[in-house]
Amino acid sequence: MLFGSSGIRREFGQDLVDLALCVGSATAGGAPGIVVGRDTRTTSELLEHAVIAGMLSAGATVRTCGIAPTPTVAYAARGMDAGCMITASHNPESYNGLKLLNPDGSAFNPGQQAVIEDALTKSHWVDWREQGRAYPIDAVTAHREAILDEVNPARPITAVLDCGNGAGSVITPDLLAEAGVTVIGLNCNVSGHFARPSEPLEANLPYIPEIVRRREAACAVIHDGDADRMMAFDDRGRYIDGDHLLMLFAKYLDLKRVVTTVDASMAIEEVTEVRRTPVGDTFVSEELLSWGDFGGEASGSWIFPGHSYCPDGIYAAALLCEIASEWSIADELDGMPRYTLLRESYRVASSWEVMAAMGADDPTHGIRFSDDDGWYLIRASGTEPKIRITVEGKTPAKAKDMLNAGRAIFERARRAVNAG
Repeated sequence: MLFGSSGIRREFGQDLVDLALCVGSATAGGAPGIVVGRDTRTTSELLEHAVIAGMLSAGATVRTCGIAPTPTVAYAARGMDAGCMITASHNPESYNGLKLLNPDGSAFNPGQQAVIEDALTKSHWVDWREQGRAYPIDAVTAHREAILDEVNPARPITAVLDCGNGAGSVITPDLLAEAGVTVIGLNCNVSGHFARPSEPLEANLPYIPEIVRRREAACAVIHDGDADRMMAFDDRGRYIDGDHLLMLFAKYLDLKRVVTTVDASMAIEEVTEVRRTPVGDTFVSEELLSWGDFGGEASGSWIFPGHSYCPDGIYAAALLCEIASEWSIADELDGMPRYTLLRESYRVASSWEVMAAMGADDPTHGIRFSDDDGWYLIRASGTEPKIRITVEGKTPAKAKDMLNAGRAIFERARRAVNAG
């Protein structure tokens, strides 16, 4: 299977470069006008050239953004036929990949992905008289101005910003400063290497709480490698889990219908009407096309359909600063419902076979069990050779019971696959 839960991702190598050329050509076969951008990885420029070469060989007109976040490229795709982002998002630096985008910002859905996979078996080469052309554009300015038109902090605040040396470095620091935020920037340069692991997990950010408290910041905002994600810390230096960020955005914007994924907390259902999808922003965006005011994943993807159907960590960063200029985020969080939620992940080379042994119809959708007091979800990562177990209980004891039950099922399946 070529596409995972968030585009094409794999360890960098010649096969990925060859694939980028073919995917570029296949995409251009059905989309004559395409915008292309890349993240800051050292391998991204080569992949950008490869995918653009494929598009030009099929006669496409390509608008090139250079280094730009995924939501910036998605915003630039409006008025075009498609977008293509060179990124492995929050994956380790040795990974890279491609994400294909629709003009509304949403990622290609499974049906569109199947069309691309089928098109890879065909030639899209055009005559030398019809070869395509590439032109550079300034996508960052247009995206920054669009966000500033919608988000306005009520008073000057100080915020810590950690871009993780990713693509958010080219837009978020200037955007927040222009909005009146005093920015304490960390890792806000495009060095090509990540000073910390790209995934914005609390464990990867142990230095943030002290900086927030010492500088008396109203919040901290954290990006991953391509800034489609945004996680945060409150004004007391506490990490805000994704479930409570989802509730915070919904409360501040007074949104009544929220789309989220099956691994999000059941506490969300106590504050708003919820529809759930499989894990992956593609599924959230697809549901938002027909229902809902706002969507997101606990991993840090936030989709504001009035702005774009692409998860936009830059928009979310600006909005969080607006909230922090009006509320004490810590006080708001203290008043929200909270249950015990635990997450574990295991590196498993045969992750899809193990999920099949558990009876999963789709490994990345996984299997889920729930009762009145808790639930567990076991699923394969769509971007890495991992299996993730997520559990929640209304009490710590219930969460522990659910985790033990999920582990037992996982271990039985792993032993069966290894023995077979």
